[in-house]
Amino acid sequence: METKKNEARAGLLYGIGAYGMWGLVPLFWPLVKPAGAVEILAHRMVWSLAFVGLALLALRRWDWIRELVRSPRKLGLITVAATVISVNWGVYIWAVNNGRVVESSLGYFINPLVTIALGVLVLKERLRPAQWAAVGVGFTAVVVLAVGAGRPPWVSLTLAFSFALYGLVKKQVNIGGLESLAAETAVQFLPALAYLLWLGSQGSLAFGAHGAGHAALLAATGLVTAVPLICFGAAAIRVPLSTLGLLQYLAPVFQFLLGVVYFHEAMPAERWAGFSLVWLALTILSWDALRTARRSRAAMESAKAEAEAAAVEAGPVEAGPVEAAAVGAGPVGASAGGAGVGAGVIPPDVLSTPSAQPGR
Repeated sequence: METKKNEARAGLLYGIGAYGMWGLVPLFWPLVKPAGAVEILAHRMVWSLAFVGLALLALRRWDWIRELVRSPRKLGLITVAATVISVNWGVYIWAVNNGRVVESSLGYFINPLVTIALGVLVLKERLRPAQWAAVGVGFTAVVVLAVGAGRPPWVSLTLAFSFALYGLVKKQVNIGGLESLAAETAVQFLPALAYLLWLGSQGSLAFGAHGAGHAALLAATGLVTAVPLICFGAAAIRVPLSTLGLLQYLAPVFQFLLGVVYFHEAMPAERWAGFSLVWLALTILSWDALRTARRSRAAMESAKAEAEAAAVEAGPVEAGPVEAAAVGAGPVGASAGGAGVGAGVIPPDVLSTPSAQPGR
C-alpha cells in the first residue's frame, strides 16, 4: 500500500514537473535571440534528435524501428505528424518572441475543445450534452475575442488546430512518446540541417556568431523538448489519466500568468471576457469528465459486488483438473484488471493523447 502511495506521489510530481516546464518555456525562447524563429525551430529539430537518440541508446529501445520501417502507413502518418508539429512549434516560438504569450496560452486552453470538435467531425463521435455546451461556449469565446481584437486570434487557432490534428494523427500511429519524438525528429532532421547549412553559407547563421553561451542555449533546445516529455511519460504510468487531464491546464495557466505579469501584455476588457468564457467551457468539460469517471467507477464496483454475491449464492462447485486450473488463474486476471483500473486505465498511446501532451 505504501509503495502505491509513493508511486502515485512520484507520478504527481513528474506530471507537475512536465506541465510546469511546458508552462515556463516562454522564458527560454527569448534567450536564444537574435536567432530567428525558423532557425530556432531548425535547431530544436536537430538537437532533439541528438538528445532522444542518446536516450534511446541508453535505454536500448530500438525494436520499434524495424516495425515502423515495415509499415508504410505508419511512416506516412509519422511524416504528417512531423509536419503538423513543425507548424505548431514554429508558430509558438514566433509568438513568444513577438509578444504574444497570452494569445499562445489561449491556443492551449482551447485545444481540448478543438480536439472534441475534431472527434465529432472526423471520428463521428457522439458528445454528451455537457460537452456540446462546452464547445458552444468555447466557440462564443473565440467570436468575442475576434470582434474585440478586430481580427481572428490566428495564433491561438493555429496552435489549437495544429496540435489537435497532431494528436489525431499520433493516435493512429500508437507508439510511445520518446520513440514517436525520435521518429518525427528523424523526419525533420535533414530539412532542418539543410536550412542551417544554407543560413551558414549566407553568413546569417546565429549559431556560433554570438559566443559559446548562445550556441549552448541553441543546443539546449533539444533538452527543452525532450526532458518534459520524459517526465510526462513517467507520470502517465503512475497516475490516472483523469489526473493528467486536469494537470494539463497548468501549462497554459503558467503561460497566461507569464504573459500578463512578466511580459506585461495588454489585457483589455474584451480579452478578459473571451478568456473567462474559455475558462467556463473548460470548467464544464472538467466537471463532466470527472462525473463520468465517477459513474464508471461506481458501475464497475456495483457489477463486481453483484458478481461476488452471485458466486456466494451458487455455493462451492467441485471442479475437475481443467476447471480448477481456470479457477486458480482467476485471481491473476482479476489482479491485472485491478491494476489497470488503479492506474487509471492508461491506454498504450497515452503519450500521444492530445488532451494530455502539449507540443510546446
